[in-house]
Amino acid sequence: MTIEPTTSHDQAQIRRLPTTLVNQIAAGEVVDRPASVIKELVENSLDARASQIDVVVRDGGKSLISVRDNGHGMSCDELSLAIERHATSKLAGDTLDNIQTLGFRGEALPSIGSIARMKITSQAKQNDQNHGWQIMVEGGDQQSPQPASAEPGTVIEVKDLFYATPARLKFLKSDRAEVAAISDVMTRLALARPDAGFSFISNGRNLLKAGATSPEGAQQRVKQVMGQEFLDNARVVDFQRDGLAVKGWTSLPTHSRGSTVHQYLFVNDRPVKDKLLTGVVRAVYRELIPNGRHPILALWLQVPTNFVDVNVHPAKAEVRFRDPSAVRAVIINALRDALLSAGPQTSTGLTDDALAAFRTLQSHGRPPAGASYPQTTRQARTGEHSANPYRHQASVFEASTPSAQIASPTQSSEEGFDNYPLGAAIAQVHKNYIVSQTQNGMILVDQHAAHERLTLEQLKAQAEHHGIQRQALLIPEVVHLNAAGVERLVGASEALASNGLILDGFGDGTIVVREVPSLLGDFDISGLVGDIADELADQDSSETLSERIYMKMATAACHGSVRSGRKLNIDEMNALLRQMEAEPLSAQCNHGRPTFVTLSLEQIEKLFDRK
Repeated sequence: MTIEPTTSHDQAQIRRLPTTLVNQIAAGEVVDRPASVIKELVENSLDARASQIDVVVRDGGKSLISVRDNGHGMSCDELSLAIERHATSKLAGDTLDNIQTLGFRGEALPSIGSIARMKITSQAKQNDQNHGWQIMVEGGDQQSPQPASAEPGTVIEVKDLFYATPARLKFLKSDRAEVAAISDVMTRLALARPDAGFSFISNGRNLLKAGATSPEGAQQRVKQVMGQEFLDNARVVDFQRDGLAVKGWTSLPTHSRGSTVHQYLFVNDRPVKDKLLTGVVRAVYRELIPNGRHPILALWLQVPTNFVDVNVHPAKAEVRFRDPSAVRAVIINALRDALLSAGPQTSTGLTDDALAAFRTLQSHGRPPAGASYPQTTRQARTGEHSANPYRHQASVFEASTPSAQIASPTQSSEEGFDNYPLGAAIAQVHKNYIVSQTQNGMILVDQHAAHERLTLEQLKAQAEHHGIQRQALLIPEVVHLNAAGVERLVGASEALASNGLILDGFGDGTIVVREVPSLLGDFDISGLVGDIADELADQDSSETLSERIYMKMATAACHGSVRSGRKLNIDEMNALLRQMEAEPLSAQCNHGRPTFVTLSLEQIEKLFDRK
């Protein structure tokens, strides 16, 4: 392919661009694909207080987009004004300080009309006439409004999207990809407003149907859109502080996905994709899920309208907070409280996977794997361990390795099953997996993974209580950065000091590092400081240092935990189970892997065709 060089006009004069071209340029910022058209139109419907919104598309939205609502509609005069640039009814005054609507710029309709064939039919609910009005716009050329038969509300049809800007049309993706993007937009808007009903039909297929609920019916809407499986594996989030509130649901660490597409975040009921918010979520789950996995969540953040600026992105997908640190703190606390509230629990998907594995073994006629059983003590035979389960915990993993013998059948204390969520240990399989019996089933525990988490939480508690130990450098490290990087680091020096990094500004473009976290040992100080500066520039906060410290703690916890292959006696196994019950995060190890799997008695009986 040959690229022709562009020509320049040295004597070109400044001129006013034609209105149509101005609108097409604006459309490039507001409307970049069918999904953005639908977003703008549906937001207009919601601002018009519609209780039902129906979206129909063909060919991924390229040939047809239709949005129908039962909102308050428009009169003839309003219809003519609506397709002019920067004409809106959504700003009460002449400032942007108190925006309470999804739209407010008055750019969407003229932008769409400049690049497509658009027809708007509307009838105001407060209308003495028995008909509505219709207006046509094609490639920026508009006709006069005409009387038309219409129901109260508005119907907007957009045909031949980007026909007036064929260069943009060439950059659209496949119909399947465009429909997926539209589905994502519809899902986010449906979650944001449970008080409105939504439907989405693509080429005759109904891809979304969610009936209106009460404004407080968020759980019902989450079930409609995200499914009952998510709610079964999620924790309720409900936290308030200093006028900021976070509500919603967040998934168990063991219920995750390979991307962030299933993270739905809302600020004052506005769907957003904000780096600050997604970064906070990532920081909370960093030590709970494997690398490359992401939690599923739906979170609603409510802040005063003057606390957030929604006019920082053409698509209004990003926001800017007056006090980002306050927002960060409230979300971190909200998520942590939710994850810690219910104690250790794994996702239902793990149980399903375990059952599927058992059925696979059955279908191949393989015998069950062999097991070694620990020798029981007097307490294990009589059930006395249940009277004082914490008696052995202080030194439980310091005992000598016991022999492996079958446990006495008298180890079946019903009190133990009732009192302890993780049941009573009855066997150790392959020197690593503890088999525990509960009143309603059984639990299989990975002893190394479980103890690894317990050890890590102990190390974290010690660091929080005593602080991160620091090591003073005999010769301070001098790091050269640009002036902006120095300013950011100095501004974050207090937060960095809490993690053991002491630094000062030292002239233009220079940082002096005086103390470092002793836990990190010998490392590239200059590289770490540079990484922190880059992260601060990108998202106004940094997790680089805390992540380094966490990784060192995780490594230490791994090395200091009971190993796979270590034979444990009944007392040791039960002490581990009791410690797990006391630690809310013990359902997953430091690497995010599950530490136990639960099988109910009903599920076990189904495996043997007893039910």
